[in-house]
Amino acid sequence: MLPVLKSPSRADLARQCVKCGLCLPHCPTYALAGMEAESPRGRIMQMADLAENPGQAGVFKHLDACLGCRRCESVCPADVSYEQLLVETRAAHPPALTWREKAALWLMAHKSLLNGGLGFYRTAYPILPTRWRPLPRPPVASADSAPARSRNAIFTGCVANSYEHHARMALLQLLQALGDDAAIPSTQGCCGQAARHAGQTALAASLAAANQSAFSGFDRVLVLASGCHSALQDSAGVSVVDAMTYLAERADGLQFRSAHGRHVALHTPCTASFHGSGNAVHALLSRIPDLHITVLPDTGCCGGAGLHQLADPDRAASLRAPVLAAIPETADVLLSANIGCRLHLAGKLPMQHPLEFMANYLL
Repeated sequence: MLPVLKSPSRADLARQCVKCGLCLPHCPTYALAGMEAESPRGRIMQMADLAENPGQAGVFKHLDACLGCRRCESVCPADVSYEQLLVETRAAHPPALTWREKAALWLMAHKSLLNGGLGFYRTAYPILPTRWRPLPRPPVASADSAPARSRNAIFTGCVANSYEHHARMALLQLLQALGDDAAIPSTQGCCGQAARHAGQTALAASLAAANQSAFSGFDRVLVLASGCHSALQDSAGVSVVDAMTYLAERADGLQFRSAHGRHVALHTPCTASFHGSGNAVHALLSRIPDLHITVLPDTGCCGGAGLHQLADPDRAASLRAPVLAAIPETADVLLSANIGCRLHLAGKLPMQHPLEFMANYLL
């Protein structure tokens, strides 16, 4: 009989850190504050202390301020499982949430009400004061049209259900060009990533169970939003594949017409870098003839970071500023593969999911 392997404790996870500091230049909050307490190393020290002294109570300001972007994890030579440590620590010591965060989490868990609210928001958008417009105006969207059954399922998420309709239709169009298809299960919901990062483990588990049921029987789930990938990978119960990676592996079957010198700016979300889908996006776009692509330099997290743009809009705006400043003046559209980033970066240029842009040039 094989021995049962125990998952590492929080103290064990924290001890993986060798305190080398190589993560510091990659941490967006450390770059802003210049404080050890706002760095991954400083937070790991605090999480180690909480693991060894679990009775501590209070507000853990610097720990709560972590964006959960995993930039530190992607460069760590000791392979510290930072996200796992952060999620487990916040489950034991939930962050103090603002009313906006609490409302957002509740709406994410009640998809029909969220979509209804976004429909009202779209109608009222032109007459709303600027301060009441935390998100771009949702697009006009018809009902999703997809095969009733397929080996593949497309993940719709929560807020992306409204904001990514055109991207889902583009994915179906690209799949059809490859002789492939995908279904869109109606009973799926939020991936639960925001709930996990907010320490709301019961809510995250409930969302995970609903998605496991929705995706039962499929071979794989195709994900358009890189920020949802980790949570789904841990909970969907089937293979979870980034939609851009899936298409890039079959790209020889895709043919595109000329873009006639059009210039696009390509933003790479932190989560896309971590999961390696950034290269797939660039490879797909490069198949469009006469398209000029500027990959934006790595200026750090854009500040979207799940609910962060609601929790701390001023700091989120500070993190966004260098990303927007890096967009070349000749670009006429900004592309990003994560819904949270697109919602946060919208305004300077039209924003699209890369697949939505690509479908316009499909032969």
